[in-house]
Amino acid sequence: MTDILTVMWKEAKCLFRHQGSRLRYLLTWLSPLALAVYSPLDTGLRWIEAYTSLFVAFLIPLILVSVTVPDSFAGERERHTLETLLASRLDDQAILFGKLGLAVAVSWGTTLLVLLLSLVTVNVTHWQGHILFYRPAVALADLVFSLLVTVLIASTGVLISLHTATAQEAAQMLMAAFMLPPMVLAVVAFLFSNEIHAFMATQSPGQILLAAGILLALLDLAVVALVRARFRRARLVTV
Repeated sequence: MTDILTVMWKEAKCLFRHQGSRLRYLLTWLSPLALAVYSPLDTGLRWIEAYTSLFVAFLIPLILVSVTVPDSFAGERERHTLETLLASRLDDQAILFGKLGLAVAVSWGTTLLVLLLSLVTVNVTHWQGHILFYRPAVALADLVFSLLVTVLIASTGVLISLHTATAQEAAQMLMAAFMLPPMVLAVVAFLFSNEIHAFMATQSPGQILLAAGILLALLDLAVVALVRARFRRARLVTV
């Protein structure tokens, strides 16, 4: 755990070190923070009473992880610092989970911050004489799904970064990997809209979210296991 925290500390220091990184990351983080104002204004009280806020749980991890994780290994390879890192006394698991852990911490932490700020926006715009909170089921869904989605995207990004030559290439592949499934699902939903509506009518939101949560958790375990299996020091410097 100490070595993992050491790698996370090193990654945090490197996050803004390189030329152009500060402005790029600042602009990237401004867009999620803007959601904390715009989305509650657009949806009103549904933001805390329905599952509308789950939109943030999916979108913010995709935005933030796509600019942090691709640099994890591909960026080090591009800057010729990967060999130095791999030659250190740190073991494989510390390097891997340190880089993955920082990406998850930054993305999930920002998501929780946006959810908190959006709650402030709801209270300011719909003040009813007392502080409004998320409905417990909504709050639980936001916390769980934001973490599961963050881990899935971050671990997939690390897997891609392990085997790409540049951070830009890794970022492009990661975005393609997570933009293609929604497009396919949209086509399927259009072709089988009647059947899907009939099925959804027989299921409660809780049952649907439970099934989706279990599926995401299984995907997380599978991708993390694959990343651990594919992480080999000798192979990384030859990509």
